[in-house]
Amino acid sequence: MIVVCGAGGFIGGHLVNSLLTRGEQVKAVDIKPFGSWYQINDKADNIQSDLGLRETCLEVLAGARHVYNLAADMGGIGFIEENKAQCMLNVLINTHLLLASQYHNVERYFFASSACVYAASKQDKQIAIALKEEDAYPAMPEDGYGWEKLFGERMCRHFAEDFGIATRVARFHNIYGPYGAFHGGREKAPAAICRKVIEAKLTGQSYLEIWGDGNQTRSFTYIDDCIHGIDLLMNSDVSEPINVGSSETVTINQLVDIIEKIACTKLERRYQLSAPTGVAGRTSDNTRIKQYFNWEPSMPLVQGLERTYAWVLGEMSMVTGGVNPSSSIL
Repeated sequence: MIVVCGAGGFIGGHLVNSLLTRGEQVKAVDIKPFGSWYQINDKADNIQSDLGLRETCLEVLAGARHVYNLAADMGGIGFIEENKAQCMLNVLINTHLLLASQYHNVERYFFASSACVYAASKQDKQIAIALKEEDAYPAMPEDGYGWEKLFGERMCRHFAEDFGIATRVARFHNIYGPYGAFHGGREKAPAAICRKVIEAKLTGQSYLEIWGDGNQTRSFTYIDDCIHGIDLLMNSDVSEPINVGSSETVTINQLVDIIEKIACTKLERRYQLSAPTGVAGRTSDNTRIKQYFNWEPSMPLVQGLERTYAWVLGEMSMVTGGVNPSSSIL
């Protein structure tokens, strides 16, 4: 049996579906009420429970062969910067899951880390330097969320060394795609800008608000590439943290350009210079993942955004048409 923790989240929902498609028996666990899961598949054993509690982790991991930990209280840069303590409390989830994995002799354990672990001094220029795995040290990660992820990585390393659990760690770089948050404060930039452009078109608004000056650079990784990267890593002998991220880098202004073109519109840009923006520049160095797997995330940003925009438009059209979208029932 495979246990997916954080199954009601964006990546978790896609992962559950992928595992079920391959014929795996899946237990899907999340703290959110079922109606708030981004996707819910009735072929899985779906459980609503708090993985921050040790007794819960001991219960849900009974009989598990593999465990995927994607559970975290997190969101976009606005949420991360305003909820540092809340993000740090995610260490309870990873700690208790690792202890339960040790107790139940779990064979393999996957931890979803983040590019937020990388040293801020490597990301202070808008012309982004591609981040190599070793750039996480000397440690100076993003405050709160980044420290929690870096600590989680070290926990995995030491549980592997001391207790023999085969741990695998992926550092995600801005995962996006359909069936994710696009409003409410937890959304990432691609979905947020899709929503803002659609809102402008639906209401006749002539402008778009952008956090920062729009020159900050990022790479964005489509969800299908993310799931494939997880699968490659989990079924390998690679025990060190590995980047799972696109190396296609754009400024936020260029991201807006692409989405405006998809939407066949052009909007005035109003820059919110006091809004949270995160680091100046961040992108993924994929040398190591290519060495190990002869593969790297390859979905062109334009194609991924076309799919994401179409999904967000469909969800928002249901709202404006008087229908409230709910989680996808598969």
